Amino acid sequence: MERRFWRSAVVLAAAGLAVALVQPAAQSAPGVTVHLAADTPAKAAAVAARWTPEAMRDAVPLDLPAVDPAKLTDDVLKGLPEVVPGVRPAAFPSGGAAWTGGGKVVSTAGRVFFTYQGRQASCSGNAVTSGNKSVVITAGHCVKLDGAFHTNWAFVPGYNNGNAPYGTWTARATMATPQWVASEDINYDVGAAVVNQLSGQSLTDVVGGQGIAFNQARGQNMYAFGWPAASPYDGTKMVYCSGTTFNAFLSDGIGMTCDMTGGASGGPWFLQFNEAAGTGVQNSVNSYKISFIPTWMFGPYFGTDAQNLYNAAQAA
Repeated sequence: MERRFWRSAVVLAAAGLAVALVQPAAQSAPGVTVHLAADTPAKAAAVAARWTPEAMRDAVPLDLPAVDPAKLTDDVLKGLPEVVPGVRPAAFPSGGAAWTGGGKVVSTAGRVFFTYQGRQASCSGNAVTSGNKSVVITAGHCVKLDGAFHTNWAFVPGYNNGNAPYGTWTARATMATPQWVASEDINYDVGAAVVNQLSGQSLTDVVGGQGIAFNQARGQNMYAFGWPAASPYDGTKMVYCSGTTFNAFLSDGIGMTCDMTGGASGGPWFLQFNEAAGTGVQNSVNSYKISFIPTWMFGPYFGTDAQNLYNAAQAA
């Protein structure tokens, strides 16, 4: 199946632009490729200065590819269950609505901005608890796509219509599962960024960090969040979906009824989400949709490779 992207004003996949190769990736742990990004104060300042309120508003959503069966390498490896700590919700289910509940998710989740094929583009992401207090989890295609890692990568937690209430956090390194790096296998569409400190503080000391879980049971109630920017959404506010997940039938991932569109990719899926507190344990990300069922969203199963990626990121 041909890879597909939504448009805001422009369809990036149809733009016909060549992918610019970025600086070579470095290996930090077996199987996990690390792309060095804004790894000096000067580079970080340059990336942060690039993402003005106008630039963030104009960023085109890069998102939600369709499944390419030729790139599915195998079923997702499953290991021992693990939950890194971080009620059944009341507003349940929801196929897509603006989040007005407040809580911790308002500060941990955010919009992601980067340069892809020479264009300013956007996804979503979420800050998780980590040893270095600096890890953002997102989709693999939100850090690398079409053979190249994105550049000028930044995370804006709590993004609201061009405003960055918790600052703009530039990535000093981005990485993805080895299967995504090698062949962009949708089963492993998981990425991570390690962000620089801002004003001498680490990310989760400022915004908090959600828990994260791996190798969990399927078919559970979950919440999904993101910043969809393609119609009928405009990327100005955080949107959520909630429902009981089901097994995907074109991949080894999981699905949920959800009408979020381009720009939502990389936004977190939570187990055990508490609406009042805005907290849960992250267990997937918005990844892709199927063109003939636009009301379903799919995310990768967080198995052993996603777990290895998280461990590599928090140790970076």
